[in-house]
Amino acid sequence: MTSSIRHVTIDSADAYALGSFWAQVLGQPLQDDDKPGDPEALIAGAGLLFVTVPEPKSVKNRVHFDLQPQEHSRDEEVHRLLALGATLVDDRRNPDGTGWAVLADPEGNEFCVERSATERGV
Repeated sequence: MTSSIRHVTIDSADAYALGSFWAQVLGQPLQDDDKPGDPEALIAGAGLLFVTVPEPKSVKNRVHFDLQPQEHSRDEEVHRLLALGATLVDDRRNPDGTGWAVLADPEGNEFCVERSATERGV
């Protein structure tokens, strides 16, 4: 017998607000019944469950997302995500176009933005 991952659960100060940020990032909606103030919010299509917890984030993530833009270049996607409320944590982009950018969501969870498939020549 094996198991499968049903959701990746992300602790947050405000499940709905953080879930809404990631819903915009991924272009996938929260569940229809998720409302502001709810203790949980789900992006079913991405398998991401956000839950409100009382304690704040206190250390670096042990798991993070690596995003690959689907409709934009890496740099365009970084610009879009910054406009949504992300912050640039570490810029690892190189002059030759390789590399990635490390961003943080509004609650400080780090994630990376890599080059698109087109930029990789794939």
